[in-house]
Amino acid sequence: MDSQLIATLRLALVSGVGPRTRQALLSRFGDSATVLAASLSELREVDGVGAKLAESIRRASEEVDVESQLAICREQNVRIVTDADDDYPRLLREIHDPPAVLFVRGGLQPSDAMSIAIVGTRHATHYGLRQAERLASGLSRAGLTIVSGLARGVDAAAHRGALEAGGRTLALLGSGVLNVYPPEHDELARAVISNGALLSETPPMHPPKSGSFPQRNRLITGISLGVIVIEASMRSGALISARLAMEQGREVFALPGRVDSRASTGCHRLIRDGARLIESVDDVLEELGPLVEAAPTDTGQVVHHPAELKLNEQEQAVLSAIGSETPIIDEVIVLSRLPTQRVLATLSVLEMRRLVRRLPGNRVTRI
Repeated sequence: MDSQLIATLRLALVSGVGPRTRQALLSRFGDSATVLAASLSELREVDGVGAKLAESIRRASEEVDVESQLAICREQNVRIVTDADDDYPRLLREIHDPPAVLFVRGGLQPSDAMSIAIVGTRHATHYGLRQAERLASGLSRAGLTIVSGLARGVDAAAHRGALEAGGRTLALLGSGVLNVYPPEHDELARAVISNGALLSETPPMHPPKSGSFPQRNRLITGISLGVIVIEASMRSGALISARLAMEQGREVFALPGRVDSRASTGCHRLIRDGARLIESVDDVLEELGPLVEAAPTDTGQVVHHPAELKLNEQEQAVLSAIGSETPIIDEVIVLSRLPTQRVLATLSVLEMRRLVRRLPGNRVTRI
């Protein structure tokens, strides 16, 4: 067994070492093994580490039972993905407090780089449930992975919408991946595993605790390009997710509701504060910015911008003809094998969708 994996897992399981403290420890010592070997005085020099926590870290090698967790993972087919692994989600690496370890039931795919979160109240109205399913289905058909938290209400509707459309969905849990909460979503969880994954930063059998869910929310938004809020009261946890998304530099979208519905007050506040009002799938795809790194779709297409998922065959041909260079328009016409007027009209459409930009010298480039 890789000693660095054991050290990473052992440090992650020390009670009191949260993501921010872990980041501070790694910044000071370099890796988990060196943290565990540090002296009490060295540990206490790190911000956020007091005498009690320093002692817990020093005793971790003897007291934290990593072997039993590894045995459970092997027996129950739970993967352990660390932040050193190639398939650790790239977007999650970018947040300031990423988890050291993800416990995964199911599978992660490169196409999950194009993920959108859908969150909202657990006490959703019929309108909220219907809209969550509608948007999740439409975004899934476009090629995005739907992310949520497997909670009652909007979360469950989002997962179901993705599944009904034959798309992928990821559920980030506040409990362990072998301790699904709420328990009545066990069947839904199995469907998610078959078409995506359950993920958690807590050990597989970890019970649901109230403090774990706000912590989990940063993962829902962190693994996604943006978050859609559907029905949220002023005290809803979905507003915490929206705030976290803003701090992480993610897009925040809100679906408007009835002005006399308490369930929509949080969404309306978000819109007043600058969140993007959306009504359709196209609203979301047009607002999402370019990807940091091109991502493949399930069909093999390589996408640089989520809006490309809605292009028709002609638009895709023109965009492909541009490639990663800055060709003159005559070259685009030749490569696309389309009539001149069609290419010019299509370039205007692509420009309006902020996928290309015209340059001096009759040249064009992708954005």
